[in-house]
Amino acid sequence: MNESQVRNVVEAALLAAGKPLHPAELVELFDEGVRPTTAEVREALETLAEEYGNRGIELKETAAGFRIQVRRELANEISRLWPERPPRYSRALLETLALIAYRQPITRAEIEAVRGVAVNPNIVKTIIERNWVRVVGHRDVPGRPELLGTTRDFLDYFGLRTLDELPPLAELKALDDIKVQFDLPEAVVAQLVSGEPAAEPGPVPTTDLDADLTSSDEDAGDDEELSAAAPDSSELVAGPRQLDD
Repeated sequence: MNESQVRNVVEAALLAAGKPLHPAELVELFDEGVRPTTAEVREALETLAEEYGNRGIELKETAAGFRIQVRRELANEISRLWPERPPRYSRALLETLALIAYRQPITRAEIEAVRGVAVNPNIVKTIIERNWVRVVGHRDVPGRPELLGTTRDFLDYFGLRTLDELPPLAELKALDDIKVQFDLPEAVVAQLVSGEPAAEPGPVPTTDLDADLTSSDEDAGDDEELSAAAPDSSELVAGPRQLDD
């Protein structure tokens, strides 16, 4: 099978799969007698990425493999294909998720010490049900509290290959588009950067963001979901993304 045929099969598979695929999975799609090597499949992926350079779609590698998706800068226009109001997560949930991502493994008590408020059980329940967070162990202290960490699905949803690709906290605060999702108070950011406990933990201050996102843990429910329609909030894949209820 020539290079063009390999590239066409790889491209068609990524469009049809509806999920990321690893090169090893793509290799298995070919008949045994004409099966390309993993290196040849990777070459086809690189060629596709170059071909998409000036187009409305791109090839993205995440922890779960490769996928074809709409370019981030076009997300606002393409989101109009699904006119229903996009669901949102509360600010409290986003702050909790950010703390887990940057300080994992972390216990609920440690999250509460940074945020200055109790963690609503519905928040942890929701992010675990979405398979963004899981219990990775227990702290060796009295009561053996659960240690929380992120999953591969978390990396895939946010378009990351590894946790090393999370933006530095200084950059996270500087970029407005990211700040919409992770609007951490200064005390939280200082504590995350230094690793030292916050001197005077208190309730999270209110901002203009609260007009659109629920700001209190008490309002966080099981049906809270992150909006994929907000500009630059996440990448859109070739078709509508289905989340498990």
